[in-house]
Amino acid sequence: MSAGVMLAPFSIAYQTYGRLNADKSNAILLCHALTGDQHVASVHPVTGKPGWWSALVGPGKPIDTEKYFIICSNVLGGCMGTTGPASLNPATGKPYGLDLPVVTIADMVRAQAMLVERLGIETLFCVAGGSMGGMQALQWAASFPDKVFSVMIIAAAARHSAQNIAFHEVGRQAVMADPDWRGGRYLEEGVRPAKGLAVARMAAHITYLSEEALQRKFGRKLQNRTEKTFSFDADFQVENYLRHQGSTFVDRFDANSYLYVTRACDYFDLAQDYGGSLATAFKNSPTRFCVVSFTSDWLYTTSESRVIVHALNAAAASVSFVEIETDKGHDAFLLEEPDFIATTRGFLAGAARARGLDI
Repeated sequence: MSAGVMLAPFSIAYQTYGRLNADKSNAILLCHALTGDQHVASVHPVTGKPGWWSALVGPGKPIDTEKYFIICSNVLGGCMGTTGPASLNPATGKPYGLDLPVVTIADMVRAQAMLVERLGIETLFCVAGGSMGGMQALQWAASFPDKVFSVMIIAAAARHSAQNIAFHEVGRQAVMADPDWRGGRYLEEGVRPAKGLAVARMAAHITYLSEEALQRKFGRKLQNRTEKTFSFDADFQVENYLRHQGSTFVDRFDANSYLYVTRACDYFDLAQDYGGSLATAFKNSPTRFCVVSFTSDWLYTTSESRVIVHALNAAAASVSFVEIETDKGHDAFLLEEPDFIATTRGFLAGAARARGLDI
C-alpha cells in the first residue's frame, strides 16, 4: 500500500453486468464516487433503491449491458463487502477500526487491477467514473496505460483542493466528535456514531448541489407549515431535506469508512507522484481520454478539468473535452442530464469503432 505496509489477505466485492466477449475486449470498469458502491445498476440491498448510475447503465443505455461487460467493485476502505475498517482483522479477530492502514486512490486502483487480472482480462475497453471515481480513472491511466484503451474522467480533479480538504475535515471532525465514535472502536462496543455521521453527510451534500438548484428546489419555502415556529425545528424545506439525507445515509454507510475514503481523496495529487508534472503522468499514453465537467459544479470546477486536459495535450494524448451547461451542480453526473448521456454514448461508440469492437 502507499503507506508502505502490506494488507493481506483482502477481499473485493463486485458486481458484473452483461457478457464478456470471446476475446475479452469489451470490458468496462466503472469506478464509484465517495459514498457509492458496487451496485451501479442493480437494486441496492440495504436501501432498496435503484443503482447509483441507472441513468447510464443498462440495456440500450449509453453504457450498454447488451454490448459491454460491466464491472463495478466496492473500493478498498469501503463498507459493502470490500476490506475496510469494519472488516475483521485476521490478526485480532476484531474489526480493524483505525488499525486498517490509510488507503489512497492508488491503493484502490491496485486492488481493482488485481480483480481485473483475476477475471482474466488483459486490457479494459474503458475505465469511467465521476468525482472520486474520476480520480480512480485518472490513476488507472497513469499507472496502467497499456491496460486501458479509453478513460472517462467526469466531474473530477487531478488533486484535491484546499477547500475540498477543508470540507472533508469538517465531516471527519463531526464523526469523531460524536461520543459514540469511541476512538473508532464503536463496533466492538455495540454503538454507532450516527449523529456525527449524519452531520458529516449533511455538510457534504451541500457541496454536491448548486446554489441555483437549492434555490429552484427549496428557496425559502416552509416545511408543512404556514408560519415560522420560532424554534429550532426544521422550519424550512431545505433543513428538512438535509436532515433526511443525513438520517438515511447512516443506515448504509460505515462511519470509519467515511474517514478513510475522504482521506484517500485528500491525499490524491497525481502530479506530485510524477515529479510535479501532470503531463509526465501521461507521457506516451496510448489511451483515449474524455474529460467532462459541469458549469455549476463548484466542488470540482471546470478549471480543474481544464488542468487535466492541458496536461493531456502537453503529453500529446488523444483527448476530448466537454463542458456541460447545467444548474444541477456536482451531482449532475448521477442524474438524467441529456447532454452528458449523449456525450457518454458518443465517446464509447467512437472508442468501440477505434478498437474494432463488433457492436
